[in-house]
Amino acid sequence: MNQTLPLPETMYTALLEKDSTYEGIFFAGVKTTGIFCRPTCTARKPKQQNVEFFPSTHQALLHGYRPCKICHPMGQRGEYPQWLKPLMGEIEAQPELRLKDSDLRARGIDPARVRRWFKKHHGMTFQAYLRTLRISEAFGRIKYGEKVVDTAFESGYDSLSGFTEGFKKATGFSPNKSTNKDIVVTTRILTPLGPMLAGATEEGICLLEFIDRRMLETQIARLKRALKAEFIPGANPHFEALNGEIEEYFAGQRQDFSVPLVTAGTAFQEKVWRILQEIPYGDTRSYKEQAERIGNPQAVRAVARANGDNRIAIIIPCHRVIGSDGGLTGYGGGLWRKRYLLDLEESHK
Repeated sequence: MNQTLPLPETMYTALLEKDSTYEGIFFAGVKTTGIFCRPTCTARKPKQQNVEFFPSTHQALLHGYRPCKICHPMGQRGEYPQWLKPLMGEIEAQPELRLKDSDLRARGIDPARVRRWFKKHHGMTFQAYLRTLRISEAFGRIKYGEKVVDTAFESGYDSLSGFTEGFKKATGFSPNKSTNKDIVVTTRILTPLGPMLAGATEEGICLLEFIDRRMLETQIARLKRALKAEFIPGANPHFEALNGEIEEYFAGQRQDFSVPLVTAGTAFQEKVWRILQEIPYGDTRSYKEQAERIGNPQAVRAVARANGDNRIAIIIPCHRVIGSDGGLTGYGGGLWRKRYLLDLEESHK
C-alpha cells in the first residue's frame, strides 16, 4: 500500500509528545538501537537525526529493525496483553462467571495488576466489568420471560435485593421493567488503526466508532435517546460476525459487509447514509456529488453534517467522501485514518 507520510518534523514532534492521533500512520526506527516503535512509545526519545520513519511495520522489518519490547508495535493497539488473554477467553466463554481475588491468584494472576489494567483501558474495575456482563445476560433472560427471582440466583447473586440494586445501577431501570426496555451491548473491536467501540441491539450493529473520537460521547447520548436504551458492556451474537468482517476488510479480503445495521437517524440522515453505502469500494465522491444523488444539489452542507453524524464507521463508508478539490476533509476518526482507509481500498480494488 502506497501511503504518504506526514513531514518528518511533524512525525518527530508526535513521537516526542506521544501523540496517539498518529497511531497507525507511522512507525519510528531508531538507528542507534535497531528497534522500531509506535508514536506513543514511552521509551526514552532519540535525537531526530537518529530516527527514520516508516508507513508500516512491514517496511520497518524490511529495513532491519526489531520490534520494541516496550510498545509492542507488532500487536494491535488495545489488544489484551498475553498474561490477560487466558482469563479473558475464560470470561468470554462464561459471561456469568464470578471471580474473587483468590480465584485470580489461583490462576497465577495478580488481582492488583488486573484492576490497574481495567481501570486504564475500560475506566472501571475488573469486578465492575464482570458485574455488567452478568447484568447483560440477566436482562436478556428477563426480557424474554424468565422470572426476576430465578434470574437473580442463576446470575450468582445471594439476594434478590442485591441483584435488583446492581441491575438498576447498571441499566438505569429495575429488572421488572426489562420487558419494556432495551439495552445496547458494547464491546471493543481491535483494528490496525486502534480499538473501536461497537454497540449492538438484537437487530444489528448500531455503533462502530474509534474509541478516541472526540464526538463519541455525543454519539452515544444521541443513540440512547433514539433507541430509548441504556449502554452496558457484554456479549452479542452480531459481534462475532462484525469482528470477522472488519478483520477481512483490513486484510484486503472484503469489500462489502453483510452484518445487519441499526442506523436510527432522521429520514434525511437515513437517505444520506444509504447513498454512502452505494459508493463503490476504492472510489470517492464529493459532498456535492452526494447531494446531487439524493436529489437536492443545494444540500451540500446538510449532507456533510449527516456524514459527520454517521455512527457506523467503515461499514457506512463516510471516509469515501472528499472535498470537490480532491482534498481530505471532515472525518471524525482523524484525517490520517481517512487517508489510511482510502489507501487500503485503492491498493485492493
